[in-house]
Amino acid sequence: MKKSLFAIAAVTAFAGAAQAQSSVTVYGILDVGYVGTNLRLPATSTAGAYKQSSNTLGQSAESTSRLGFKGTEDLGGGTNAFFTAEFQLYPQDGSLSGSALSSVTTGTSANSYGGLQNRQTFVGLSKKGIGQAAIGTQYTPIHVAVGKTDPGQQNNMVGSVIYPANGSGTTTGAYTVRSNNAVTAQTEVMAGFQASAMYAINNQDRTQYDTNSTAASAGGNTNNTGWGLGLNYGWNKLFATANYQSFKSENNTGVASIPAGSANYGSNVTDNQTYVGATYDFGILKAYAGWVNRKATSALDSNNFAKRSGQQIGVRSFITPTIEGWANIGNGRYTSFGAGSPTSNFNSWQLGTNYLLSKRTNLYAIYGSTSTSSSTTTPLLPSGTSAGASQYAVGVRHTF
Repeated sequence: MKKSLFAIAAVTAFAGAAQAQSSVTVYGILDVGYVGTNLRLPATSTAGAYKQSSNTLGQSAESTSRLGFKGTEDLGGGTNAFFTAEFQLYPQDGSLSGSALSSVTTGTSANSYGGLQNRQTFVGLSKKGIGQAAIGTQYTPIHVAVGKTDPGQQNNMVGSVIYPANGSGTTTGAYTVRSNNAVTAQTEVMAGFQASAMYAINNQDRTQYDTNSTAASAGGNTNNTGWGLGLNYGWNKLFATANYQSFKSENNTGVASIPAGSANYGSNVTDNQTYVGATYDFGILKAYAGWVNRKATSALDSNNFAKRSGQQIGVRSFITPTIEGWANIGNGRYTSFGAGSPTSNFNSWQLGTNYLLSKRTNLYAIYGSTSTSSSTTTPLLPSGTSAGASQYAVGVRHTF
């Protein structure tokens, strides 16, 4: 009897110790405020050029609102298991996870997809002295690098060349932000260097069936793959990063769609993306510089491509212990070959400030502007070509 009681006590103590070695954290951001937008839209074959203005009590201007869960478990010997599950929130919508398309057309929702939007969800293992690896929906190497070298900290306002958002919280068109079906690896910092890698795959091969049916399949491959590499270096007050990633889509349509400068990944294309950035902390302010390049090439004709490239400089500083400000300016160019081979130049700038009410709550004000030179309207270049936009926002952001 005593042995049985001792065994039960030992098992209970072991279970309690194991539970104490794991932890789960709930975190998030809620960002709401007033957003004003002025657009100059280009002429098309069916409509002339026109202007459009909107004013709304909006959301996610400085940071995308989100709710996340992350945790770690100590497996012993310097090994840990970890996970993250993070979802986008729409605090101004009737549903926090987004509404139907009908709500978008009436101006009561910013999310046309509905349902809970997945930002990143993955599980991984880490080993002290080596690094970590994870599998799931994850940020790409370029997006992680931009987060460390963007003076605007990847806000959702117009005015950035490196992270050209449109104020709605959607992904940028300068590079691919996240990838599904991805495995990533990252080393620990060694002699100032840290390397990262990513590989994504989602392939399907099917045979033709029921050719007399309206639901017939032509068969063939539908493949989506991607990979990326990144290298960071830190020395005293200097930080530098260089990253490259490539995504390829293949399907049996026999048609290539190759937009550049939009969140649309296209079809039957190879999408190559490069980012180089650096920061230097002068003490009173931090200086930023970055260059981004994205080229989408038809997998059916390598002479048919569209490209977006741009460069940007900026600064960020605490003016007082509670007032922080930033500014950035940059320019770039769209080029393409095929379908008229249009080209177009663009420039962007942004000013912003935070007033810290506490470590977790701040007020903000942001103004940004972008303009694009005239060019032939074409699907190869994004909507808004030969147009421009200005945007301003004031709001409150709370992190938890």
